[in-house]
Order: sequence, then structure tokens, then C-alpha cells
Amino acid sequence: MTVQPANNPAGPAGKKKVPDWLFYLIGVILVGNFLYRLFVTASEYPPRSAQVLTMLIDAAMIVALAGSGRTGHPLYWVAIIAGVGLFAIRLHGDASWWTGHWNYNIYAR
Repeated sequence: MTVQPANNPAGPAGKKKVPDWLFYLIGVILVGNFLYRLFVTASEYPPRSAQVLTMLIDAAMIVALAGSGRTGHPLYWVAIIAGVGLFAIRLHGDASWWTGHWNYNIYAR
């Protein structure tokens, strides 16, 4: 009886590839989230836990995108710039730090 080699989906190099749909999903979410936070005005401060959670999710998506290994794809670079831009928006001011949006305004009721 001969031993069959295990089917290695990672390929001969042993590097696992992120599925195409996941790469595009993460890229579109990062770019869309960046554009949303850049152009939509926030109207209230979120709780501290929501602020930290959104920052962690943004960082996790940047790490997942960087680990995809598709540095030659244009969406990769646009999404990386958008992901870094999400954190750059938070440096715009105190309201931007809390809301994650470029603009903040309290609307009259």
C-alpha cells in the first residue's frame, strides 16, 4: 500500500492565499468606510467601547489585506491608503477622534 501525499491547498510554498471574494470584500469595505466617514457629518459621539471596536475592526481589516499577498493589485493599494486614512481622520480633532468622521455637527431638534 502506497501513501498518498496530502492535498495541500496552500501550494508548494506553504503560503495560504486569501480567497478572491474576501480580498475584494475587505477592499471595498475599507474604501467605502473611508469615503463615508470623510463625507458624512457625524451628529453624536459613540460610547467608548464602540470607538475602540471600530478602530480594532479597521486595524484587523488592514492586517488581513496586507496579509493577502496581492501587492500588485490596484485595489490593494487604494484600500491600504483608505485604511490608513481612517486612522488619519481621527487625528483631525477631538470630535473626529471620538466619531471617526471628518465633520461633526449637533443638529437642532
